Amino acid sequence: MTPTPSFTTSHARQFPCGQTRREFVWEMGGGFAGTALAGLLASEGLSPARAGAAENEASGLNPLASRKSQFPVKAKSVIFLMMNGAPSQVDTFDHKPVLEKFAGQPLPADKKFINSGGRKVGFLTPSFRPFRPGGQSGLMISDFFPKVREHADKLAIINSCHTDSHAHGSALVAMNTGKTFIGRPSLGSWALYGLGTENQNLPGYVVILDKRGGPISGQPNWSSGFMSGAFQGTLFRPVGDPVLDLKGPAHLDRTAQRRQLDLLAELNQRHLDERPGAQELAARINSYELAFRMQSEAPEAVDLTQETQATLKSYGVGKQPTDEFGRNCLVARRLVERGVRFVQLYSGGGHLEDTWDAHKSIETNHGQHAGEVDQPIGALLTDLEQRGLLDSTLVVWGGEFGRMPFSEGKGEPGRNHNPYGFSMWLAGGNVRGGMKYGATDELGFEAVENKAHLHDIHATILHLLGFDHQLLTYFHQGRQESLTDVGGQVIREVIA
Repeated sequence: MTPTPSFTTSHARQFPCGQTRREFVWEMGGGFAGTALAGLLASEGLSPARAGAAENEASGLNPLASRKSQFPVKAKSVIFLMMNGAPSQVDTFDHKPVLEKFAGQPLPADKKFINSGGRKVGFLTPSFRPFRPGGQSGLMISDFFPKVREHADKLAIINSCHTDSHAHGSALVAMNTGKTFIGRPSLGSWALYGLGTENQNLPGYVVILDKRGGPISGQPNWSSGFMSGAFQGTLFRPVGDPVLDLKGPAHLDRTAQRRQLDLLAELNQRHLDERPGAQELAARINSYELAFRMQSEAPEAVDLTQETQATLKSYGVGKQPTDEFGRNCLVARRLVERGVRFVQLYSGGGHLEDTWDAHKSIETNHGQHAGEVDQPIGALLTDLEQRGLLDSTLVVWGGEFGRMPFSEGKGEPGRNHNPYGFSMWLAGGNVRGGMKYGATDELGFEAVENKAHLHDIHATILHLLGFDHQLLTYFHQGRQESLTDVGGQVIREVIA
């Protein structure tokens, strides 16, 4: 390419614009090529100008276009298994044999600070089912989860989690958004904001609730908060057609529907041009296009008739009590296989015994809910590994908090809420398997060793997705906001 000639002062006076007509036309042609190249780079998420998803949307670019992480990692997607209602750590993944020794004794004097929420405080109560070692690592896992125990060498169990609320509603919002108050973006929204999504014909962030209902704090758990609506979770139904009204009316073929959308897009774009920066309007425009594209791909993505009978059987599809959660886990695998960035599955819906909220009886409650999810979760881990997807998929298991190591009253086999110490686990996505991190005290009351606040959990998940949690920010009301706010440390010990 011939370099642009330099100009003398006399040359500039001869040509007021500083160029001859030939030079002007040559540079204009180069500009057209540069514009085309910039568009191609933007569509692939490779343009530095596309670093901010919010700015992309406001300028009319696709905010969900796939983008590179801040540093190279293996994990490309997340499946978050949310046990709504709070499973008991001392009955699942936090083995406390000392509770056997002190069974039936009252609360120790140094634990009188425990907030019972107005409920009865009973006696120290050991695990309702035995713990057994799993895999070569020998991780101790309860008989509530025998199928998950078969994957012990894949799990990084964090036994020192703690959070800021003992109330379900606010604790669920905190586990999903980092704060106990509503109005902030959820973890899935941050993942979508940072990375976009690889499949433009499916939502980048999908939430599948339990058929018994959603979490009691509702939509704020998958909200995009102060971000654009483009980054919020899309609800798929747990039974029947996952997405309602996906098919257009019978009298309207795809060509006619496309013409309608083109006209609507033109009118909306005129409106947007007069209101630069109107992100919600841009999000609505993008949602129409996504819905149109979903008509062709979403039905196939959730069509389980394409799976073999052996696969369906492994997930427990077609039998009770595993059918619903098995279907949801299988749909989650099919979605991440097709490039969906973040999928969250809820076990337990509504309130009290319809969730993991075992105030009446651990054995009855956890027996029911663990019986629904254990086989599907085990099958999901096996399936992801066999398909070569486990390294690129981070699996997260946990609830909003844990439960107390004492009963709610004399002869009452339930347990109350415990935000002071509980368990979660990670698998896949370059997680170091077959290990425990942190610990509660010998009775399972509170985290005492390598304490992991929910900000630390979020920081670690973002790190595994390739982001520094302090640098993944969104400018809002004069402040650079982040998922972890001013806290959070990456738990590097759980990273392979």
